[in-house]
Amino acid sequence: MEKDFLDLLRKMLSTDVEKKRGKEGLELDKIEPDSPHGIYVYDLERDKWILRQVSGNPNLPWSDGYYMIYFDNSRCPACRAYDNYWFPFVKIFGKMFKEFKYVIVLCDWFARECVSEAASASFKRFDVHASPTTLLLYVENSEIKRKEEHSGVKKIDELIKIITDFIKETSGQIPSS
Repeated sequence: MEKDFLDLLRKMLSTDVEKKRGKEGLELDKIEPDSPHGIYVYDLERDKWILRQVSGNPNLPWSDGYYMIYFDNSRCPACRAYDNYWFPFVKIFGKMFKEFKYVIVLCDWFARECVSEAASASFKRFDVHASPTTLLLYVENSEIKRKEEHSGVKKIDELIKIITDFIKETSGQIPSS
């Protein structure tokens, strides 16, 4: 009887972990707290979040250009509030700032509770200890030339100002839509 109970408990707990494991290439309309852990990138043309990397060392950033990265913890109440601004911002304004790669790094709780090696290592690499954190990067010749970090919930107007100022300070010009 006790063994059956322990087996059932083990199965219930492992099912949770298995739900957090995802396969690269998974496409989602929105990243939710119960979505698989990993590094997601937004596909502007298809309006989908694609699970880009789960295992191994993170290859973030993977090419030259601009990045806007949301470090998200599924157990973070402030992140759930931020979702109300982040997702509409990316969907509505992503095409205006289409030179940016929009990325979400998702774990349960920073690098400590994360099924994805790549996501956990990203939290460590960029030294993220607050959530939500939005990181902007400008990469040129495979080198991070500019990095800017913003912690806390940002509303849509704040995100527009952050991204516009970042572009101005990086290149001296605002992209046309």
